[in-house]
Amino acid sequence: MRDIFRKFAGNVSRWAGSPGAFFIAVVVLFIWGITGPLFKFSDSWQLVINTGTTIVTFLMVFLIQNTQNRESRAINLKLDELIRAISKARNDMIDVENVSEDEMEKVEDQFHRLMKQLRK
Repeated sequence: MRDIFRKFAGNVSRWAGSPGAFFIAVVVLFIWGITGPLFKFSDSWQLVINTGTTIVTFLMVFLIQNTQNRESRAINLKLDELIRAISKARNDMIDVENVSEDEMEKVEDQFHRLMKQLRK
């Protein structure tokens, strides 16, 4: 089930970001707009686009979030492997995305101080 959803979410995310998907959205909005006078710009006419866009947005949030989470996880794993493989790298940076906010701020401060030193 998870693998099916992963594949589905990835495919939909790729398609949703395509020029074809954008073109379809523009065509739908154009058709909706030109039908306004036919329906006298009624509340029902407005409700159609509001409901449609709300449903699409609601579903897309979950699909895109799944894809982003997967990509972030893959990037973190690749970076962890690079840190592990480079002898001068600090191994305590592996899995740093899972430390507390305070610990993350300490690491960030260390890098800010390092950058200041390097700029001198």
